[in-house]
Amino acid sequence: MAFLSDTLARVKPSPTIAVTTKAAELKAAGRDVIGLGAGEPDFDTPENIRDAAKRAIDAGKTRYTAVDGIPELKKAICEKFARENGLTYQPNQITVGTGGKQTLYNALMATCNPGDEVIIPAPYWVSYPDMVLLAGGTPVPVVATIDTDFKLTPAQLDAAITPKTKWFIFNSPSNPTGAGYTRAELRALCDVLLKHPHVWIMSDDMYEHLVFDDFEFTSPAQIEPALYDRTLTCNGVSKSYAMTGWRIGYAAGPAHLIKAMGTIQSQSTSNPCSVSQYAALEALTGPQDFLAPNRKTFQRRRDLVVSMLNAAQGITCPKPEGAFYVYPDISGCIGKTSAAGTKIINDEVFATALLEETGVAVVFGAAFGLSPNFRVSYATADEVLREACTRIQTFCATLT
Repeated sequence: MAFLSDTLARVKPSPTIAVTTKAAELKAAGRDVIGLGAGEPDFDTPENIRDAAKRAIDAGKTRYTAVDGIPELKKAICEKFARENGLTYQPNQITVGTGGKQTLYNALMATCNPGDEVIIPAPYWVSYPDMVLLAGGTPVPVVATIDTDFKLTPAQLDAAITPKTKWFIFNSPSNPTGAGYTRAELRALCDVLLKHPHVWIMSDDMYEHLVFDDFEFTSPAQIEPALYDRTLTCNGVSKSYAMTGWRIGYAAGPAHLIKAMGTIQSQSTSNPCSVSQYAALEALTGPQDFLAPNRKTFQRRRDLVVSMLNAAQGITCPKPEGAFYVYPDISGCIGKTSAAGTKIINDEVFATALLEETGVAVVFGAAFGLSPNFRVSYATADEVLREACTRIQTFCATLT
């Protein structure tokens, strides 16, 4: 009898975490490494949020809380949805988890049965398919190529829906591409979903505040009120508030789904960190004035990286609408040989050779469901990005 569960054969470790770990190991060994793998802002958590956490500790708010969030935080989340998204929720429609990942996972665990299909636009966040598999469902990737700016078309969505479809996972702006759906583009997808009342929508809005130029963020339940009763709107404080390590995510949806998700959480982690919840409360209710300058910084970095990568031989890099990622196409590099003699047969080999020969760590596109590409996280200093892109340009120029 095998000791390890058969479930492990269905999933793989996170490639983004693996790249970050590898880069850290090389740095520890004395290598000059620039890590562009982690999806984590380089800003410090704002001072008012840190102070709120300290006050919570000093006030003794370090004990168990309600399983899926303190009442004050749920109330603040309701107010956030009303204020920023025009969506009305009651506290019993809100769940708070240990990071955005847990809320998504809880929803899948609470709803997926063997044979249930979950439509996932590709390129996708690496965890979506594996979480579906862990929950017993079947991921159905639908590839959106560079020709549509990595955005799913209504025809593609319609064709992917079957009687077995349980969920459609929607992420805008996207990890890994940064692509954001316009109001009109989302409206067209909602029109398709209206035709299929058995399909639920899981909207991952984690990068809501990280949008550039004149792009207007919208969410499915906001665009089409008729989808409200079968939409789980997910968000968190990790990216916009530079709180990745605090591990607080949240979601809003029908009360019966939220209750079921709470049952899953009650038998897994129980409540999210009490101190982190009070920090998140301050994040949502306190000053928001740092969001605009942070966004401006990310936009400047986006423009820098897009410009420099498009100047690299064999690379095409679209300009995304949001998040802090770019997803360049490396079709022009495939089949060539690096200066160290590595034949670039796919994007994983490209990323490995890039790291070994230049010290720049990126995540290969196959991990996100679309090749030949790689993902760059530009959530780091301008000078670091400039040096990294210069190394990438040099690497590509020496391919023969």
